[in-house]
Amino acid sequence: MARKRGGSGAKNGRDSNPQYLGIKAADGTLVKAGTIIARQRGTKIHPGTNVGCGGDYTLFALADGKVNFHQRRGRKLASVVSED
Repeated sequence: MARKRGGSGAKNGRDSNPQYLGIKAADGTLVKAGTIIARQRGTKIHPGTNVGCGGDYTLFALADGKVNFHQRRGRKLASVVSED
């Protein structure tokens, strides 16, 4: 006769999906406008020149060019330098 499993065993078996956070375009990479540069929780990296910040703090390129990570006043910044 079938029965429900008692005890703590029935309470296991759930897991959340991965968030796929991190740097998506490395320093010096050529990117097109709209390309995601980094996915993050909070502003671990701040947007610099030609970089926008989404509602979930995703950094994305606003113009075509090369990705450049640098620091200014103790903050990590991501910029896109246009190739002229």
